[in-house]
This record gives sequence, C-alpha cells and structure tokens, in this order.
Amino acid sequence: MALDPQAKVILDFMAESGFTFEGKTPEELRSGMGLTAMPSPIELASITDRTIPGPAGEIPVRIYRPSTDAGLPVTVFFHGGGWVVGDLESHDHCCRVIASKADCVVVAIDYRLAPEAKFPAAIDDAWAATEWVATHGDELNVDASRLAVAGDSAGGNLAAVVANISRDHEHVEIIQQALIYPVTDGTCDRPSMTENAEGYLLSRNAMDWFHEHYTVTVEDLSDPRYSPIFSDLAGAPAAVVVTAGFDPLRDQGNAYAAKLLEAGVDVDHVEYEGMFHGFFSMDAGLNVALEAQDQVAAALKNAFAR
Repeated sequence: MALDPQAKVILDFMAESGFTFEGKTPEELRSGMGLTAMPSPIELASITDRTIPGPAGEIPVRIYRPSTDAGLPVTVFFHGGGWVVGDLESHDHCCRVIASKADCVVVAIDYRLAPEAKFPAAIDDAWAATEWVATHGDELNVDASRLAVAGDSAGGNLAAVVANISRDHEHVEIIQQALIYPVTDGTCDRPSMTENAEGYLLSRNAMDWFHEHYTVTVEDLSDPRYSPIFSDLAGAPAAVVVTAGFDPLRDQGNAYAAKLLEAGVDVDHVEYEGMFHGFFSMDAGLNVALEAQDQVAAALKNAFAR
C-alpha cells in the first residue's frame, strides 16, 4: 500500500508549515482551526443559523438547504475534532458537499466540547439534537421520516452512538448512518495506531491527548456510548463507512464495519488505501476525496429513495 501522490503533496506541505497537535492547549488548537478554515465554493439555496433546545442550554445549529423544495430528506451532521476542537465553521464545506451531492437538508450540530464539557456531554447534545430534528420536520420543512446521521472522526463516533441509541426510541427512526473514518474503540491499540502513529496528520499522541481531555475516568473508554464497537449492533441502521489506509483509526473503523456486517446490517464500506485521516473534505487537492464524497452521497440518496 502506497501513499497517494496527491496526499503526499498535502502532507509534505503540512509538515513544512510546522502544523502539529502536539503541545497545544484546546484554546490554541481551536484558534488554529479557525484560521485555516477555507471558504467553500459550493452555493446552496440557503444556509441558516439558529439554536435548538439541549440538555444544558441552547445548542447552536446550522441548516443547509440545497433547494427550496419542501419535504427534502434530512441528515444530522456531527463535526470531527476529537471532541475538543471543531465547530460549524470548520466543517462548513463538508456539510455543503453532503447537502449538494445527496440532495438533502443538512443540520450541523455545534455540540459542547471537552474539556469544558466531558463525556458524555457531546453524546447528550448529539442525541438531543437528533431527537429534536426527528420531531420537528414540519418546522424545518423536511421529511423527518427520511432521517440520516453523519459525521467524521469524533463526529463519526457521535453518529454511530446516536444511531445505536435510536433503536430504543420509536419516535427517532434513522434510516442511514454515514461514518467517515470514525472513532469506534477508545481502548484497543490496533496495528494501524502504531503503523500510522506519526506523519499522517492525525497522530497516535494526538488521539491520546483527545481521549485524556474527553474522558472522566478510564472506565469511560469501554462504555458503548464512548466506544460503540462494544455495542450489540443488531438492528442498527444501514451504514456507509469510509476509512483511510494511512489513518491511525483505520483498523477500528474497519472492525466496526465488519461487526455491523456480522450483525446483519447493510454496510457499504470502502477503505481508501492511499489516503490519510481528514482527506474527505480536501477535494481541492485530492481526486480521491471526490470519490469518497460520491460514495457517501450515493448511499444517502439510495436510503432516502427506499
């Protein structure tokens, strides 16, 4: 397995720029992400910011509409960033991509971050937001019976956990989950965590740092709401799973896709062998990012059409 040439160009550039997660405070990382967020070239019919009720106060959300059509399907999106960084701006392009390519309304959730709000605060916000969307279709002018969840990295973790929780709540019927290089196992040191420990944007040390900031106790790591791979996955919603060959999280994402399949869940999983963690939204410089975006969009559109 070789690193994609376009991926190497990006990683070399980042290495030369001195970009690193190491030795930074959460505030410094958040500030850095804000400075590097690039405007998206994708135009949509409307993008609206508002708040919705949450377990600890109002939750900021951003609503992306690809058209003015009524009754579009809806995807609730959770951003990545190790539960510590990321916001509505950092994943704006990703949300525009999904709204445009999957022809659905996207509701992006600005959940509480650690260490100010540790586990399970992010899950509590993610579930509350999804439940609100599922029960406010008329207010949102969407078809809430065609509801999906999606997210990348830590956001993929939240999407997976929310999808699992929904099985116990008849009023929240999720028909598709889109998991983009998700965190699924906080406890297991799988081979890819060592093989891809450094040099591929997300490092093993960075993951340890994220876990330290998000957890309250070491027991959290084996909680199914933290590590969904420890859940019984029978009856989980259909899933599209994207993993990357040069990602420390590769093996846990692959293992989660395999466990979903074993549980009888409909799974569309592709490992993009020459890619690294974070590649999905880098379509300006990575042709393979467009392939992954199309994979996710096709899975969502197929689910919405059933």
